Amino acid sequence: MRRIVFILIAFALQHAVYAQPGSKKITRAEYIETYKGEAIKEMHNSGIPASITLAQGILESGDGNSALARYANNHFGIKCHSSWNGSTFIQDDDAKDECFRKYTTALESFADHSDFLKRKRYAGLFELKITNYKAWAKGLKKAGYATNPKYPQLLIDLIEKNDLAKYDKMKEGKVKKGKRDKKQSKIESKRKKPTVNSKKRGSHTTKLHKNNIRYIDVRPEDSFEKIAEEFNMGLWQLYKYNDLDKDKELFDKGLLYLQPKRGKGKEEFHIVITGERMWDISQKYGVKLKKLYKKNRMYEGDQPKAGDQIYLQKTKPAS
Repeated sequence: MRRIVFILIAFALQHAVYAQPGSKKITRAEYIETYKGEAIKEMHNSGIPASITLAQGILESGDGNSALARYANNHFGIKCHSSWNGSTFIQDDDAKDECFRKYTTALESFADHSDFLKRKRYAGLFELKITNYKAWAKGLKKAGYATNPKYPQLLIDLIEKNDLAKYDKMKEGKVKKGKRDKKQSKIESKRKKPTVNSKKRGSHTTKLHKNNIRYIDVRPEDSFEKIAEEFNMGLWQLYKYNDLDKDKELFDKGLLYLQPKRGKGKEEFHIVITGERMWDISQKYGVKLKKLYKKNRMYEGDQPKAGDQIYLQKTKPAS
């Protein structure tokens, strides 16, 4: 008899550990309403489409109802990896007893998701248009974010069925807060601030170039190292996105891109003024330097003369 009672108690305790918290499950509509503002904020901070962030959150967390989301505030299924030194949560996944990151709040999970995708393996994604959610979905799978071969289509279906693409066109702060948004904000504000893996944000104001590229205005006291640390980026990204050599010192004034420049500009051409270099034109219009040389049938390193017409969209006609 004692043995039977012991088994029943052990069974109850085991299921108490893994049972869902007492609060009822939230619906998909409630999940979107709660986290859409955070997804839009992260889009403007990182350049990741809000639709992709929301779709991944929905898919990976089961609309925020999974044990990983509820007990570890992990909405994106991000595993520990060697770089993680914060709290952890152990559960079975592809293998038994896998290590997942555990966050203080759900919003910390959203911020870490953005930081996670800034790794070199995902760099190609940031060359895509922020409104091209289909290419982003396919790119995530190609870069190895998920092993499921249907992962891109699952994200695309979620975006289209729930009209998530509209958030990719929203400005930060413009989205209206619902009741759950306000409730979540109050909950998060009362909780202690995250102590692990937090990044300083906000020293520079990120702006959006008319060629749809995030950038900041450089200050005299800035350095590549300081900016890379602030935005949790690699130095190689800042050099590459701005067509600069690694041994180049940061200029005192001007704009610095936080995303790759585009293959063409919004304007048809530019008239060169005295002292202007191809790099200056590239930065001004947000066009990759190599593309600019190619469009104008020039050798890399050559510089234009005052009055020259530099093509920004189509290739210069052959003379």
